[in-house]
Amino acid sequence: MINNSHQDSVFHISHLFLLFLFIMVAGYLVATIFLYQKGKRWPIIRCCLWLLGWACIGSTFVGPIADQALHHFLFHMIGHILIGMLAPLLLVLARPMTLLFNILPVKYARRLTTVLKSWPFKVLSDPTVTAVLNIGGLVVLYKTELFSLMHDHFILASLIHLHMFLAGFAFTFSILCMDPTAHKRSFTYRAIVLILAIAAHGLLSKYMYAHPPLGVSQKEAELGAMLMYYGGDVIDLGLVYFLCQEWYRVRGRRLEIHKKTSYYLKG
Repeated sequence: MINNSHQDSVFHISHLFLLFLFIMVAGYLVATIFLYQKGKRWPIIRCCLWLLGWACIGSTFVGPIADQALHHFLFHMIGHILIGMLAPLLLVLARPMTLLFNILPVKYARRLTTVLKSWPFKVLSDPTVTAVLNIGGLVVLYKTELFSLMHDHFILASLIHLHMFLAGFAFTFSILCMDPTAHKRSFTYRAIVLILAIAAHGLLSKYMYAHPPLGVSQKEAELGAMLMYYGGDVIDLGLVYFLCQEWYRVRGRRLEIHKKTSYYLKG
């Protein structure tokens, strides 16, 4: 009887997630079509990034990776990289808030701006806060009984995956700031937090290599920790690249303005 109840809950939650995934993908595509009908262009690459991001998330809930993650730590770590690091980066690069502001009427865009300027969003968009939520959540997961419990409770596992995604998305958003935000921090501040977060992520993976999570064998922990370390570095390099790209663009614009100003003053 318990098994049937558990299977029913898994069935319903999986289908609710697939419905939510469909809504997010369809909503983005409909908004893109609406924008084109208004005579405005939206890069196709951003649509592809949005689709890939949600595909990464979907693979951690449904499919072979999700099934194997219940039994093998290596596959669990693949899911962690997909849902907590790669998917957030892809979705942030797709710039959903920019798209939303482009299709909203002015009245509703102003209301959304007011909400985004509120203090909860100010706190949750601070890179230090998002880094603590992101890395701190991983520490709690892998160094307590929570990791072993999630394999016996599907709802708990779903909540943990949800936290991984939201924390990863908030961190990536606060570092890159590609969408409009009223609480954008300086490049130096964001760069320092990113470096510290990368170091903390690397230290956690090294610690897990020597001290496996509860219920994980030494061999599996070593494989998973190496994937977390090197796979995480690849995603982090992407974050560093796009952050430096923003700095170069802003710095280059300032230098160009300075050169033009100096030229006219001399003339």
